[in-house]
Amino acid sequence: MPYPEEMVQPMRAEAVEAGASELRTAADVRATLEERRGTALYFINSVCGCSAASARPGLASALRGSKRPDRAYTSFAGNDVEAVDEIRRSMPGVPPSSPSMALFKEGRLVAVLERHDIQGTTAEQLSERLGRIFAENC
Repeated sequence: MPYPEEMVQPMRAEAVEAGASELRTAADVRATLEERRGTALYFINSVCGCSAASARPGLASALRGSKRPDRAYTSFAGNDVEAVDEIRRSMPGVPPSSPSMALFKEGRLVAVLERHDIQGTTAEQLSERLGRIFAENC
């Protein structure tokens, strides 16, 4: 069952304000995956307080850096079910996890941060880790 939209809207807004475009449907995701040039980051947002609370500000900080993906997208786990499922289909072998982040380069998955990679980190630590991933791939 989806979370009440009034509950998730502030969390959606935080990811969008960070620079990510929302993908709400599977068709939205498929359209972005067809663009294989450059780099694209997919952020699966969630309400999980233990991880998402650092994920959104860490993402925002990393996206303000000098090295960043060409495109950034976000979908909300539990609410944008079809969109999240479509993102996950493009990540074979990676178990479902939220929040999570996946970086694609030239259409190929090059980096994934799963919930266990995010949980227990501060926003600053996550931003630094994303910054290293971006520096290597973007």
